[in-house]
Amino acid sequence: MLSKSMRPLAITVLLTLTGLSSLIANDGPLKVFILSGQSNMQGHAHVSTFDVIGLDPKTVPMLEEMVDEKGQPRVLENVWISSIGSSDEEKTGQLTAGYGAEKRGPKIGPEFTFGIYMEKQLNEPILIIKTAWGGKSLHTDFRPPSAGPYVLNEGNIKQLKAKGKDIEAEQAKRTEASGHYYRLMMEHINKVLGDIKRVYPEYDASEGYELAGFVWFQGWNDMVDGGVYPNRYQPGGYDAYSELLAQFIKDVRKDLSAPELPFVIGVMGTGGPTKLYRKDRYKGVHQNFRDAMAAPASLPELKDNVAAVLTENYWDMELEELRHKESEIKQQIKEIRKKVKQGELSKQAGNEAEQQLYDETFTERENTILKDGVSNFQFHYYGSAKILGQIGKAFAETMGELMQK
Repeated sequence: MLSKSMRPLAITVLLTLTGLSSLIANDGPLKVFILSGQSNMQGHAHVSTFDVIGLDPKTVPMLEEMVDEKGQPRVLENVWISSIGSSDEEKTGQLTAGYGAEKRGPKIGPEFTFGIYMEKQLNEPILIIKTAWGGKSLHTDFRPPSAGPYVLNEGNIKQLKAKGKDIEAEQAKRTEASGHYYRLMMEHINKVLGDIKRVYPEYDASEGYELAGFVWFQGWNDMVDGGVYPNRYQPGGYDAYSELLAQFIKDVRKDLSAPELPFVIGVMGTGGPTKLYRKDRYKGVHQNFRDAMAAPASLPELKDNVAAVLTENYWDMELEELRHKESEIKQQIKEIRKKVKQGELSKQAGNEAEQQLYDETFTERENTILKDGVSNFQFHYYGSAKILGQIGKAFAETMGELMQK
């Protein structure tokens, strides 16, 4: 199936400005990368948030890679993508903005900058296969085959009985749902690999392809499920997730006949580093889950070709501080809107009063960040292209390091 993908590649290692090596392959199989997960792999960063990237000197170079000379999202000539789950139908074509979650788009997920920075390292054509569905768990939806079907635990059964549910029927439903999205993922990967020219018309079948890496970015639905993880507030409360993820990695490699497939885990990081949380309510559970997500990368049998990327490191702390400051004037804004509703202020006067309040509280730059830097909820990384762009870039750089090994 892999054609000539197992033959040695002639690789030249060059030092780049980022400190990573650039792998220049003269000829050889097409590099294929698989990106999978739930809503944050889909990506909810609207293109309207791109300009804010240019307000931070540290991310200006990234923005320059993301847009063309007219300031529009780049279309990558050598990176092709097939994506399912982010839209109602499969989307294929040259990578650009718009392969994120489709609703109220165009949006990007990590795939955009992953493709940009992966291409910079490899300097050759790339194919990305993206399979991402919002609101899906590893414990059931993406459950790996070797784990067997999910079995209702005592807590689940107690909750279901309290609701008057038929336990046998509920277990049957859970058994049927177990691994459904794992199977959909594999079906799509095999569909694309079985006819690559459908997605990448210039594919040279005589050269074949190489499964070059897998990126996993998921976690929210497992993190918030107290029924599946009843001890989640305690250290080790998510050990079952670590075990499942390790099984997932092994099963993916087995099913794709790629035993050494480099694997990058995108560790959940919404809210930023837990040590910087303003409130302690979720600090423990969030850190416990992040530790569990990263754990497979330290297992002796996986550590050489599995790496964890802490996405908390790319959280926009300036935006976080501004949002907190904004919350302090919310009551005043409510009062203004109440007066408009009651007819004490015209709609125009109300808007002007709100704008004046913002102008008095924030600088022009800060107002721009608040207005244009957010396009979605906090659990979707604020729908910020600055955050998701850096995450995709980190995925590519980490993947490059694994490939060099």
